[in-house]
Amino acid sequence: MDGALTSLIGYLLAGFALSLALTPLCRTVATRLGYVARPKEDRWHRRPTALLGGVAIAASALSIGFFIRPLDPLWQVLLAAGLIAAVGLIDDLISIKPSTKLIAQIVAASMLLFFGYRLHWTYSQIIDAMLTLVWIVGITNGFNLLDNMDGLCAGIASIGGLFLVTAMVADGGVTPAALYLTGLVGATLGFLVYNVHPASIFMGDAGSLFLGFNLAALTLVARGQHDGRSSLLSVIAAPVLLLLIPIFDTTLVTALRLLSRRRPSQGGRDHASHRLVAIGLPERTAVLVLWALAAAGGLIALGLGRYDPSFASIAALGFVLAMMVFAVYLSRVRVYEESDLAILRSETLTPVVVDLTYKRRVFEVLLDLCLIPLAYYAAYRLRYEGALFGASYPSFQQSLPIVIALQLTSLFIVGGYRGVWRYFGMMDAVVFAKGVLMGTIASVIAVLYLYRFDNYSRAVFVIDAVLLLLMLSASRASFRLVGEFVLRRRAVGRRCLVYGTAGASLATIRDAFGADQPLRLLGFIDDDPRQQRARVQGYSVVGDFAVLLQMVEGGAVDCVVVNVPLVDVERLQRLEAACQEREVELLRLQVHLKPVSAAS
Repeated sequence: MDGALTSLIGYLLAGFALSLALTPLCRTVATRLGYVARPKEDRWHRRPTALLGGVAIAASALSIGFFIRPLDPLWQVLLAAGLIAAVGLIDDLISIKPSTKLIAQIVAASMLLFFGYRLHWTYSQIIDAMLTLVWIVGITNGFNLLDNMDGLCAGIASIGGLFLVTAMVADGGVTPAALYLTGLVGATLGFLVYNVHPASIFMGDAGSLFLGFNLAALTLVARGQHDGRSSLLSVIAAPVLLLLIPIFDTTLVTALRLLSRRRPSQGGRDHASHRLVAIGLPERTAVLVLWALAAAGGLIALGLGRYDPSFASIAALGFVLAMMVFAVYLSRVRVYEESDLAILRSETLTPVVVDLTYKRRVFEVLLDLCLIPLAYYAAYRLRYEGALFGASYPSFQQSLPIVIALQLTSLFIVGGYRGVWRYFGMMDAVVFAKGVLMGTIASVIAVLYLYRFDNYSRAVFVIDAVLLLLMLSASRASFRLVGEFVLRRRAVGRRCLVYGTAGASLATIRDAFGADQPLRLLGFIDDDPRQQRARVQGYSVVGDFAVLLQMVEGGAVDCVVVNVPLVDVERLQRLEAACQEREVELLRLQVHLKPVSAAS
């Protein structure tokens, strides 16, 4: 194993070193010959940036690939990937039609199909062949679309490649495909050194198409290491989770562009990364968020087939549902112009899709339709192990429709579908607790009446109630949690200090300023010595009144909120004078004046 690890590290470093040396050379050539990406209305970058970074990635990876022995199981992938890189390079140099690129991708995918590379998802050869073509072409274009922000595509490809090579080595040892993929990851990391924000070079279509094609093809190579027809988890779920971010971004962008009567291929600043920046995240943070999601998908994919498949499937389904909620959140972010928004709201050709998009209650019910059986299944898995679960599975199937119907009905009765996600609080959680409790009691009574509770466990219903309440609360609180995460890392907004910790909530403070004036909260000010270094609503108490005056006079804040029930006149006058002198906005919330105090 030590020798295998040494080989992998050697190929990783070789790819990294080659790309690290070739990338600045490609940047110099591109700049001198004028092959640069110039800023456009539908592009993200603000200054001319050299292209041809993909040449460094492809040249480094292919050079390593052709030196690997034996080459027989690998040369077909290298040949087809080289063709894709060449087509991408031509597009970078002279710009070819999307249809031409699509034909080239289908030809390259057909080459792999001819040499026997298949998904093996079905027994039908024809259907499986078509699915293989769709997989290769779809993932290739997914990475092409993902190349929309500094470091995003290269980072996602590196993360996916690392997890994929880990899976390949664990399943089949150090194969030529694993060595080539390791070299490809190294080459991508070498390029990433120059591509992180602010990027000095872009990979262009030559790089994004090359990376996407290789990762799509190498999932087929990894599949070939297994004998027989692979299971749903190991063949479908694992590759999808490994490459979930390009799939997620492509699906989100395509659906929303079609809804706004845009061509999916026309480009624009409406990708997942752009939406994260639009809600206030710095560009680097937005990229890091997507990198983290890619890593989470990779970890779950590694667990499929290596641990208990039932628990792995629960984690996979939960992650996919979380990504669906994330997609709904991002779809609400405004990135289109007013004319496009009008189309989204009044489109008559697709009334069903638009209705589902803008009537969140339907989505909530559909989400719960997934969460309820997921929680019930997880409860059975936690209660029974091994053969005991197999023996109890008929009881699970028999009672599942009852549990779904009664839990949904109970949630509706208690008002679980009346809340607003971004304002989710403790009282909303209490409502869900009532609904889950009512649904659980009703389910137990129904099972007792219909089946006399034979072969059923009371512990299952208790565990189910706890899990379902956690899932319902987490899904509803997700919008608020994401909103708070964004607010605390907002790159723009008025710097704000709150004087007092016992008054109005942060939501009330933000509403008082209005949605058109985003705030970047710096922390709280409190005169109570016991509150120093404490945390209030997740923010630190940064000091007392003296610190407040010092920050105002030093120009460190843009607005101050007086959020104490009582404040003495002299102290308020001093604060007003300091704010007026520095043109700092002062907002008073339910403040009552008290006589002048000796201490100020």
